Amino acid sequence: MFRVSKEIWFCYGHRLLNYAGKCKNLHGHNGKAVISLESTKLDPLGMVVDFTDVKRVIGKWIDETLDHKMLLHQDDPIIPELHHQGEPFVTLPVNPTAENIAKLIFDYAQASDLPVVEVTLWETENSFATYRG
Repeated sequence: MFRVSKEIWFCYGHRLLNYAGKCKNLHGHNGKAVISLESTKLDPLGMVVDFTDVKRVIGKWIDETLDHKMLLHQDDPIIPELHHQGEPFVTLPVNPTAENIAKLIFDYAQASDLPVVEVTLWETENSFATYRG
């Protein structure tokens, strides 16, 4: 089995609803998504997937969809004000935890026909969550 991984850095803000700790407040992260892909065979050039293709597909989507956006639960009461102010945000049907963001990226990679096997989202330099398909 061959395995490759691509790191994609992006900035995002979020908060967690019904949470008792610091993350109940709006705050931001410089996050890193590590997308891991596997294949039993290599393409004619000797690659699982060209890193450029991963960046083009997943990196572009992250840049357009998640980078410099507030990621919020769809029931977050701040949404009307952000909308009114014209601020960019993304709503999710779940709390925007590192676990759920990793799954969101995984699902997009899988829907893009990439042989993704896991996505790890580094929320800080020493805290991360992994989602495996």
